[in-house]
Amino acid sequence: MKASATRAKVIEEGLQTLSEGGLASLTIGRLAEATGMSKSGLFAHFRSRELLELALLDEAARIARTHVVAPAMEATEGLPRLIALVGLWFGWSARAGLRGGCPIAAALFELDDVSGEVRDRVAALDAEWRELLRAQVQRAVDLGHLDTSVEVDQIIWELGGIYLAHHSTMRFHRDPQADRRAQNALVTLLRRSGADPAYL
Repeated sequence: MKASATRAKVIEEGLQTLSEGGLASLTIGRLAEATGMSKSGLFAHFRSRELLELALLDEAARIARTHVVAPAMEATEGLPRLIALVGLWFGWSARAGLRGGCPIAAALFELDDVSGEVRDRVAALDAEWRELLRAQVQRAVDLGHLDTSVEVDQIIWELGGIYLAHHSTMRFHRDPQADRRAQNALVTLLRRSGADPAYL
C-alpha cells in the first residue's frame, strides 16, 4: 500500500512538472526534491527517466479520457457529440487541475526531431485521439449532420490546428479571448462542412 501511494505521489507531482515545463524540465533530481524522496527511491519505482516519462504520458492520457472523452460520450451521437468532444478538448488541462498546459501537445513539439520509445508513445496517443475524432466526424456525416462530400481527414487536420492555436493563445499569450476565438473557428469550420444549423 505504501509503495502504491508513493508511486501515485510521484506521478501526481511529475505530471504537474510535465504540464508546466515539458519533458525537458523532468529530471530525477528535481522530482526527488519535490516529493521529498531520494533519487534511489525514485529509481526503485521507475528504474529510468524514460519509464517515468512513459508513465506520466499514460497518466496524462488517462486524465484526458476522464475529463474530455467520458463526458463527451454522454452527448447525442453525431454533431452534438463531436461539438462536445472538441469543446471539452479546448483547455482541458486547466479543468483537470494541471498547473500548465497539455503535456501531450507540448511533447509533439519537443520530440519532433528525435526518435525513441517516448516519441513513439506520444505518436500512438496522438493517433488514438485523431482516430476518435475521425470516428465522430464520420458518424456526423453518416447521420446527415455534415455534408457527405466533406473530406473527413481535412476536418481532423483543421481541428488540430484550432486546438494548437487555442493552446498557444491561452497558455503563451494568456489571451482571455482564446476560448471565444476557438469556438468561433470551430463553428466556422462546421458551417463550411455543411453542418445542420439546428446543432450550432
